[in-house]
Amino acid sequence: MGISVFGKGVARLCAVVATAKAAEFIDLVRSALKESPTIELRLDWLANDRERNKVLRWLRQHAPRKASFIATCRRSAGGGEYAGGPIEELEWLEKATEAGCAWSDLEIETLRELPGNSIRGRRLQRVMLSIHDFRGTPTLPEQMKPASRGGFAAVKVAAMSRKLSDSLRVLHLARGTSRVVAVPMGEIGLPARILALRQGSALLYAPVGAATAPGQISLHDLKKLYRAHELTARTRVFGVIGSPIGHSLSPLLHNVGYVAAKKNAVYVPFLVEKLQEFLSVVKDFGVAGFSVTIPHKQKIFKYLDECDPSAEEIGAVNTVTVGRNGQLAGSNTDYVGVLRALEGKLKLKGSRVLIYGSGGSARAAAFAMTKAEAEVLVCARRQEAAKELAAAVGGSVIKRRALRREKFDALINTTPVGMYPHEDSSPLDASELNCRWLMDLIYRPMKTRLLRMAERRRIHTVSGVEMFLAQGIAQWELWMGSPAPEAAMRRAILRTLVSEERQRR
Repeated sequence: MGISVFGKGVARLCAVVATAKAAEFIDLVRSALKESPTIELRLDWLANDRERNKVLRWLRQHAPRKASFIATCRRSAGGGEYAGGPIEELEWLEKATEAGCAWSDLEIETLRELPGNSIRGRRLQRVMLSIHDFRGTPTLPEQMKPASRGGFAAVKVAAMSRKLSDSLRVLHLARGTSRVVAVPMGEIGLPARILALRQGSALLYAPVGAATAPGQISLHDLKKLYRAHELTARTRVFGVIGSPIGHSLSPLLHNVGYVAAKKNAVYVPFLVEKLQEFLSVVKDFGVAGFSVTIPHKQKIFKYLDECDPSAEEIGAVNTVTVGRNGQLAGSNTDYVGVLRALEGKLKLKGSRVLIYGSGGSARAAAFAMTKAEAEVLVCARRQEAAKELAAAVGGSVIKRRALRREKFDALINTTPVGMYPHEDSSPLDASELNCRWLMDLIYRPMKTRLLRMAERRRIHTVSGVEMFLAQGIAQWELWMGSPAPEAAMRRAILRTLVSEERQRR
């Protein structure tokens, strides 16, 4: 394939600068240059021609020689902010070239409006033709035909991913060439976006200020958290699947561990609504293992080739390892997390523990308490599911209306009610919290409304962050085959959660 036309390594991380005022724009450029020498200047985002001229004057006088600037003045017809016509856009690109921009980004909509569909005679250095579709992934080869006959130095294809297979179709355009920039857009396209450089894309865009396209990740996270510019064909890919998935701190937990332990691996989030659709692309993404969260912990069973006895007994899987032959092996580290979070805080043997909920996490918690020889009671909105779980662990069902008069040694909330971004919700009322200890499996926020209610009633509380750390570290060690750098992983998670708590105050 050869080296990308934009260079290699961190130069392939393109910082995107887009804001209305020239002074702030220039400050963002300075910040971006500390992270990458490749910068896209979104001139269309500047408020007016006066602000655009200010930026270009600064660029002409102060731009570092080793930096590579891409000028973009995208019109509204191509999904940008510029209200002018195609000739005016070209004039701004020419001014940017004179000011020191090595590249110009020209959208296909503008090319189609130019005489002869050509930019011949224009004072532009190197031009990248960009094709954007914010609605879906089009028939890409047809869209790219103008690029092949136009003499463009590179082609960018940015398309909204409605399915994971859409994002792969975009990435496949970069195979065998150094001239294609592949940009899967949207939350579904996020994993492919992170892996784009690994798959051969000439560039990977990342904002330093406001995001300019759906599904963008900040330059800092792409460089520091995902190390997108360092990923190669030998990098092992792991991830977490679920819906929703944006709240998950699993990528932070695992990736910090990889950096600390110097492992050539990356962990990415997959928004998955249909399991079959995800499993059909596991091989193409090169996934070696994945965490399973809501709502797939029980649904995944029928797709497994093998399952460890504890997960089979629990009836829920939160960890899947993909063998070299593509076979899927399931296991469960959630119950380990529950045990580690509560052991040492109260005597579990003989204690009366209420499990609130009946999903995959509830099953792990119920089996963990049964193994610790506690008396397990189950309360859930779905009565049939509550009865099935209680029967599986030799426990009993309790109806919600009885919670106000019953007493428990511990209560474990396993429902997602109160999870970010709906942290003002609570699955239970204060009058229903008649226990000595309360554990909420939600870890974001670290202190849920339910936990705050319990504290006001002088109930001892356990945050779900303890379970999250324990189960995630167990996963990490299962996949890596070596001890996890627990201190670094714990520090990163707590730092993030504490910072979020301060921002809410």
